[in-house]
Parts: sequence; structure tokens; C-alpha cells
Amino acid sequence: MLARVGAALLGVALFAGAASAEETTIKFTLGWKTQGSDAAFFYAKDNGYFKDEGLNVVIDQGEGSGATVTRIMSGAYDAGFGDVNAIIQNAATRPQDAPVMVYMIWNQPPFAIVTRNGSGINSIRDFEGHTLGGAQGTPTTRLLPVFVQKNKLESEKIKISNMAPNLQEPMLIKGDIDAALVFNITSYFNLVLNRQDPDKDYKWFSFGDYGMDLYSNGVMVSRKLLASNPKAVAGLVRAINKGLIAVARDQNAGMKAAVNYDNLINVDVEKRRLQYSFDKLIVSAEMKDIGVGDIRDDRMARNIGIIVEGYQLARTPTPSEIFTREFLPPRGERELTYITN
Repeated sequence: MLARVGAALLGVALFAGAASAEETTIKFTLGWKTQGSDAAFFYAKDNGYFKDEGLNVVIDQGEGSGATVTRIMSGAYDAGFGDVNAIIQNAATRPQDAPVMVYMIWNQPPFAIVTRNGSGINSIRDFEGHTLGGAQGTPTTRLLPVFVQKNKLESEKIKISNMAPNLQEPMLIKGDIDAALVFNITSYFNLVLNRQDPDKDYKWFSFGDYGMDLYSNGVMVSRKLLASNPKAVAGLVRAINKGLIAVARDQNAGMKAAVNYDNLINVDVEKRRLQYSFDKLIVSAEMKDIGVGDIRDDRMARNIGIIVEGYQLARTPTPSEIFTREFLPPRGERELTYITN
């Protein structure tokens, strides 16, 4: 009897081991530290969406949405959430190594210039004669010359003060700079955490409203994973899509998953950040038309042109080098309905 029980238990253990061995592990990097705007990834993991696709997705915090690209190119990560414009930069010189975006999430760009009310800046023309604080190497700062050119501003009349990213909001609050070159979803909540009212007391100038119609963050994967396991890529995209659709309807459930991942986050602030991501970055007329996750090729071509110009790249990548819709679920499964709760 004991022998039969032991044999049965051994069989169960071997079966479980075989099932586990069949799962594909994907190392996934976030764009930054844990934020509410990442809730879809946590929700997909907590609700077994990755597991249903035969995936073991290991989610790590990030070091910046541009760094997602270099992390994947180094081989340390298979996939991640990051900025498509960083893909364009790297694809211009290392097309065989640059990752590919497979699911666009931030349909609208977060690049913005923020100023205090009373600074004397009421339109973009007023940047002339004022000091803008920017962190070297960040997309908003590096793309400012293109913004200036497209809007026919006089660059010699705009002073740039270089500083670390964490000093931008404190210096703006103190009046040491007149405006800051920022990532809106980061800067808005830095102001909130500094007990400021970013809606009432500040003006925001989005690059997207002034000739810089750029895409931004989405899910990207390594070319190695694309070539070796396209089934896993399709499963990853399906799971994340299901997570994003669910969180759009129920942000409280999304925040529960975020807390399960990192119980040190400020839930009130991060829930606002999650909702901000839908309001300002995800939901748009284009997204409603083509479904979440997809892009328009002509817009991506213009996006690439802006980046090539702004970074003075030697080669212009094609849209197909940067983004593929091969792994997107059918349009009917990408209908995102955002309900504030």
C-alpha cells in the first residue's frame, strides 16, 4: 500500500516538474520604479494570464524608459516596458540588436514643458527670454531643438539650465527656473508629492500639441525572443492586453495587484498616476479607432523622422523595423473602455 502511495506521489511530482519545465521564463523590465501606471502587468501576473499562456514572467523594476532598450539589448532582459523613441535611436545604428515594439500603450507622448502660473510664460512664444531647466540626455531636453525649430522660436533667446532630474520640480517651485523640460506623468506627481497643485498652479505645454506627434511607451521584446519563440511573444501580448483591458475598467483591482508586487507604494498617489496614464497617454481618438496596442504606420514614419532629425541619426529606420503588429490580438479583443473608479 505504502509503495503504491509513494509511486503515485512520485508520479504527481514528475508530472508537476514536467508541467513547470514547459513554462517559458521571460525576464521583463519595467520602465521605472513601481508605479500605478504599471498595474496591467501586475494584474496579468496575479490573475494567471501569463501562466495561462505557458509563461513565467519575472517582473523587475526599471531604470528609465530609455534604459529598457539597453537592458534588452544587453541580453539581461527578454522584454520590457519602454520608450519606442529609444528603439528608433538604437535601430539607426544597430538594427540587428535593437528590440522591437509589439504592443503600443502610451499612444500620446509624455514629453512636456511645465511652468508656474505667474512666471510670465503664457504661450510657447514666451519661452524666449526665460530659463528652462532640463536634465541632460532625457528625451524632452534632447528634443527641445526640434520643438524650437518646428515652432519657429528663436533658440538663442531661450536659456537652458542643466540639472539632475530630481532637482527640476524643487527648482521650479523655488523660482530658480522659469519652466522645466519633463516627462508629464513623472513631473505631475513629483509636484503632488511636494504639496503643489499641478492643475491649478501650473501650465503644461505638451510636445504632442506643438508639432511633435510622437508615440511613446509600450511593450518591446528582444529580436532573439522574436526569432526563437514567437509563440511566447504572442502569449505575452495577449496576457498584457487582457490585463490592460481589465484595469481600464477597474483601477482598484489594478492597484491591489500593484500593492501585491510592492507594498511600499503610496496607493493614493499611484492610483491617480494610473488614471492619469489613461487620461493623458493611453486614451486618444486614434486608440479608439484602431484599438489599444496598435499604431498607424504613417504616423510612426513621421515619428521616426522627428527622432532622426532631433538626434541627428545617420540612418532612418523603417516603421517595420520598429514595430510589428504580428502578435496583436484581433481588433475586437483590443477594445479598451476606460471607466474612472
